[in-house]
Amino acid sequence: MASYDVIIIGSGPGGYVCAIRCAQLGLKTACVEGRETLGGTCLNVGCIPSKALLHASHQLHEAEHNFGKMGLKVTAPKVDWKQMLAYKNETIGANTKGVEFLFKKNKIDWLKGWGSIPEAGKVKVGDEVHEAKHIIIATGSDSASIPGAEVTIDEKIVVTSTGALELPKVPKTMVVVGGGVIGLELGSVYARLGTKVTVVEYMDAITPGQDAEVARQFQKLLTKQGLEFVLSAGVSKVETLKTKAKVHYTLRKDSSEQVLDADVVLVSTGRKPYTEGLGLDALGVAVSQRGQIEVDGHYTTNIKGIYAIGDAIAGPMLAHKAEDEGMAVAEGIAGQHPHVNYDVIPGVIYTHPEVASVGHTEETLKEAGHGYKVGKFSFMGNGRAKANFAADGFVKILADQSTDRILGAHIIGPMAGDLIHEICVAMEFGASAEDLARTCHAHPTYSEAVREAALACGDGPIHS
Repeated sequence: MASYDVIIIGSGPGGYVCAIRCAQLGLKTACVEGRETLGGTCLNVGCIPSKALLHASHQLHEAEHNFGKMGLKVTAPKVDWKQMLAYKNETIGANTKGVEFLFKKNKIDWLKGWGSIPEAGKVKVGDEVHEAKHIIIATGSDSASIPGAEVTIDEKIVVTSTGALELPKVPKTMVVVGGGVIGLELGSVYARLGTKVTVVEYMDAITPGQDAEVARQFQKLLTKQGLEFVLSAGVSKVETLKTKAKVHYTLRKDSSEQVLDADVVLVSTGRKPYTEGLGLDALGVAVSQRGQIEVDGHYTTNIKGIYAIGDAIAGPMLAHKAEDEGMAVAEGIAGQHPHVNYDVIPGVIYTHPEVASVGHTEETLKEAGHGYKVGKFSFMGNGRAKANFAADGFVKILADQSTDRILGAHIIGPMAGDLIHEICVAMEFGASAEDLARTCHAHPTYSEAVREAALACGDGPIHS
């Protein structure tokens, strides 16, 4: 039996970052992981492999549509799907081996196997029981099925994001159930590869919770790329046949029953906390109706010495949110006073163009009765974007009506996922839109569009 200061269960972004931070702070640390590789869902079957396929399929799009315009004469590219999957797998391998290297460098023990907590202060992995002063649950989440629908996921014809990342061939038709981040990212991958993709969404707009103006523009751009959308539609049944599936849904406006045929159905209706097998019931750990572990402001459960972070607790299911919580709980255990600012956690959709947001939307500000002003700038006015065939989209900054303090920002356009972070830093320091507008931005860069949107909160942009 080994004894540790901290044992973390789960090696996803929350877990492995937490483990490294614990080790940096001088705590004897171990991390439990049952997969053959470290990195959790994100590195193995989530964020990283999907970004590899998004990148590869975008390069195909560039070759097909933009190379010729730039004087690059090439024969029409062909998709070698096996090689594309091999590239994706190499990307996974490089990242997971990188985490393993970091564990060795920081002297973190990898306890291989699936963990459970037989009692406070003890973690069982296989037949061995290890002692720990502090136990951190970082077990992440799993794909959720369609609420109230008859569906059997076989990861061959009816798939989650996991199956969608390793289909044996590119399907001719695909129905994506759910118009959120995962469905739209993977849907856009297959649309670029030639699949006819139809997205069925229960709400009356895609990306629920997103700024409404951005969501409308996003849907228009995805439609131009070949995706089709059926909104306000509730899926009741997914019927699996030998080589295809039938998706039964009801249109909410007139209650009419509809059916769509597809070679593959991607179920992307959200995720749910994965806490199976931990023994939480027997321990008496408080869990919400949604299956989320309940914690206080220090990520402590109702059982002393047991903590939880990331997708296993309430809040946005984002890898970087889990990382911040992982660092915070490590620092708290080490006697520091960490803080996670939940008002400044960005969200990114890695389609092309990218969509990124932070803070309030116009809808949440209106609902709160908060006076605000809008500064907006189109990438059509950005020289770099026009030169790179990336002028679709805009930057939108929301600032307080009276103080000019930045309350939120929404970007749809090139490199949106990177551009959003200067606004995050500005918000972290309580900056005004004028502060951002008066900061010199290099020319020509995409980031000038952010400055122009900040200028638009005052006297107006220069290039519009």
